Amino acid sequence: MDEQDLVKRQANYQPLTPLDFLRRAADVYPEKTAVVHGPARWTYRQFQSRCVSLASALTKRGIGTGDVVAVMAPNIPALLEAHYGVPMTGAVLNAINIRLDAPTIAAILEHGGAKLVLADGEFAGVIGEALAKMDQPPPVIRIDDLAAAGDPFGDMEYEAFLATGDPEFDWRPPEDEWQSLSLNYTSGTTGDPKGVVYHHRGAYLNAIGNTLMFGLRPDTVYLWTLPMFHCNGWSYPWAVTVLAGTHVCLREVEPAAIFAAIGEHGVTHMCAAPIILNMLIHAPEEVKQQFAHQVEVATGGASPPSPVITAMGQMGFRVTHLYGLTESFGPSTTCAWQDDWNELSAEEQAAMLARQGVRNLTMAYQMVADPDTLEPVPADGAAMGELMLRGNTVMKGYLKNPLATETAFAGDWFHTGDLGVVHADGYVEIKDRSKDIIISGGENISSLEIEEALYRHPKVMEAAVVAKPDAKWGETPCAFVTLAPAAGEVSADDIIEWCRGHLAHFKCPSEVIFGPLPKTSTGKIQKYVLRQRTKDS
Repeated sequence: MDEQDLVKRQANYQPLTPLDFLRRAADVYPEKTAVVHGPARWTYRQFQSRCVSLASALTKRGIGTGDVVAVMAPNIPALLEAHYGVPMTGAVLNAINIRLDAPTIAAILEHGGAKLVLADGEFAGVIGEALAKMDQPPPVIRIDDLAAAGDPFGDMEYEAFLATGDPEFDWRPPEDEWQSLSLNYTSGTTGDPKGVVYHHRGAYLNAIGNTLMFGLRPDTVYLWTLPMFHCNGWSYPWAVTVLAGTHVCLREVEPAAIFAAIGEHGVTHMCAAPIILNMLIHAPEEVKQQFAHQVEVATGGASPPSPVITAMGQMGFRVTHLYGLTESFGPSTTCAWQDDWNELSAEEQAAMLARQGVRNLTMAYQMVADPDTLEPVPADGAAMGELMLRGNTVMKGYLKNPLATETAFAGDWFHTGDLGVVHADGYVEIKDRSKDIIISGGENISSLEIEEALYRHPKVMEAAVVAKPDAKWGETPCAFVTLAPAAGEVSADDIIEWCRGHLAHFKCPSEVIFGPLPKTSTGKIQKYVLRQRTKDS
């Protein structure tokens, strides 16, 4: 076929960007409720106006294509607005984990080259510490949210900053869908956080995939229990807007607030780490509520035990298990329901749903294979290999880290570093983590980072950290420590307190076990033996 006269032009080609979802929602459903936050309500017309005003205000501050704007805030409207307003300028959004300590925040701001920081008043202290560690700290816009404003700091308050912008600002979509949209830092699964760069195309497609795979609808009411700083909220800041659903912001994620929000707003969908499911199951009876409708819950992280899925079902929640990484825009794999599972018992269904599943609609390829030969493992549920991905919803790469990028994309596949099996039905089940990732409350924690802190203790001779199963958090770090010969009296509390002085508190060990460490003949610590000990204890 001769196609020489068929030319790509604006009439038949537009770069994909999730920013288009807001423009369409505001055009089609201008008076529909877009955002709920406490007593505040914004329609899609107002939501778009605020996002455009943010883009205009940023532009007046000199923010433009390729610049990084960092945001440190819980799940409040300002962070949701930043998912649109920042990329409307061509800039890159860097949503920062609110659980991080000052040295890590400073390192992220410096590595990413943030030109401006939007920070919630609750974090005035840690942001101030972080900026004090920087040679050239960026200016800060303070967010006063509800009654949590904290002490005044920064150059200007967020609402006043928005007022400097023009709600009719003529923002332009990216000319190239490969343009960087956001920068997300991993939790340092190999010791140091890496900056994962997303593009507009991937965010657009992942949002569409989420909409379809999770069954979002025009009447969707989505509760923000998943942190928006985590993989950009798995792309749900954009996915909920695809069909003009309602975003219900939730500043504090705790059982009473979750049950109350579901009851008050008729929440239909939410995402959460397994720890949130456990919180809901074990919540005091006086805060629990029964609902006339079923609430869809997507969960990722350490696989929730089958009893958790069953207990959630008894409370009116249907759980879908996902798998993904920061490098894959969040969810890449979903445990898609099969009709013949309807004939199984509740316990059998829960066992099927606890697997990670099959690739998402917008993930082109997924395989479990030998990481060196790229030979796929047989679908026998026993042969183990590394899970690998290929598709449009995989990161551009790691910022300023070409070696790590090339290693991750060896053989032109993205290597997740997670080990798993493929069952006869093609569903993947993760069995182990080749990099010893500890997933606690949905957050990835590096065992190497904790070990480094332990080795700094003057009385510690050797240390190893592994994941220990935990009913509340899914997993917590467990430290195995060999003391120096002349160490004298050292308690587990002493070691934990030391770690709290050197790490973000959520990364600190929940338990310390003293004694010699098991090793191979070449002196390598046998972590699999330690993991088994935590399961047997």
